[in-house]
Amino acid sequence: MDKGKFIGVGVGPGDSELLTVKGIKTLKSVPVICAPKSSKDKPSLALSIVQNILNERKDDYVILEPLFPMIEDKRALENYWKGAAQLVIDELDQGKDVSFITLGDPSIYSTFSYIAQIIQDEGYIVEMVPGITSFTSCAASAGITLSEKDEIVIVVPKVDQRLEEILEHADTAVIMKTSRHSEMLEDIIKKDSRDKKIISVQNCGMKDEKIFNGFAKKGKYLSTTIVKFEKNK
Repeated sequence: MDKGKFIGVGVGPGDSELLTVKGIKTLKSVPVICAPKSSKDKPSLALSIVQNILNERKDDYVILEPLFPMIEDKRALENYWKGAAQLVIDELDQGKDVSFITLGDPSIYSTFSYIAQIIQDEGYIVEMVPGITSFTSCAASAGITLSEKDEIVIVVPKVDQRLEEILEHADTAVIMKTSRHSEMLEDIIKKDSRDKKIISVQNCGMKDEKIFNGFAKKGKYLSTTIVKFEKNK
């Protein structure tokens, strides 16, 4: 029996209309959907984005919902990833393709990468269907461009000292998950003497999306701040 394929599908930032045609076709055809949850008591956000698409299916399909908790203990996380990978492998061994749905794009800061490597190392075929990233969607919602000509854009997953070290090289900085460290971000940005435009977007593409000038304070977990620097004259 041929083994199934493991397919990472990017479902975008929150609006189901932003899924690609290929992503929709994949979700309507695979027999198994893997939708990780951050908590046993909370539904999968990625699953909620694609649920209306799955509801259009006329055939039966299986949903796997492994737990991927938001913790810092790397050893504990690796055990969760191995457990999730084994759930997927059990389905692949039956010749079933499995789609792992992930917010944004599967190649950008995605939980997909953690178990994809495990599964690939076991000899299974792994594919990816790209999705719209949160930060490009944030720029679209805010009505701004991220770069022009030879401008440099940096994208960082969180606020830490590395941002300060590379900021001088950026024409545009995209900082994700900023509401938790808004004060540190503000301090770092203020050290740069260039004129700048600062826009934050929370829950991009969702019903409670919020766009505002300045930093994301006491905001949602899904908060992104875009800083555009003006070139020195």
